[in-house]
Amino acid sequence: MNNANVTICLTNPKSPTNVGAVLRASGCYEVPTILYTGNRYALAQKNAQKGVSSHSKKLATDTQNNAERIELKKVDCFLNEMPETAKLICVDFAEGAVPLPSFEHPEEAFYVFGPEDGSLRQDIVNKADYVVYMPTKGSLNLAAAVNVVLYDRAAKSFETHDDDLIRTSRDVNNRLKVKA
Repeated sequence: MNNANVTICLTNPKSPTNVGAVLRASGCYEVPTILYTGNRYALAQKNAQKGVSSHSKKLATDTQNNAERIELKKVDCFLNEMPETAKLICVDFAEGAVPLPSFEHPEEAFYVFGPEDGSLRQDIVNKADYVVYMPTKGSLNLAAAVNVVLYDRAAKSFETHDDDLIRTSRDVNNRLKVKA
């Protein structure tokens, strides 16, 4: 499944660490756009640059420098940015939501993730085409949740992969092969 028509939306993310890890995941799964709302990320980023927080480097978890290739944009409202043809998918613990293992991802997806310390706004959930949750005991970290959803999307795509993908994706220090 092609991810060119996928957007990741982060509701008021708390830290450059989380946003950097979402950038890394988006780069791995070739997602071109990340949108975010709220002011906490900008404040945490500013504090990190001043050395106030434990985050010593801006987007330190974006080890592949995906911030140079992926659009990262602050918005007031996700819905104003959503293409008409995309399906709105809210990812949060919500009663009546569909468990991720049984969810079929649409080709054009606009994934909205709730904040780590709260929930999505009800008006956004009310407009969703789908509301999905991960069947875990307790909530995942925001970046971990994005990784799980993007992996699930890739795993269900039924695309075949071969050793060329492994060779182009692994770290320069990894030359591991399975013994025949």
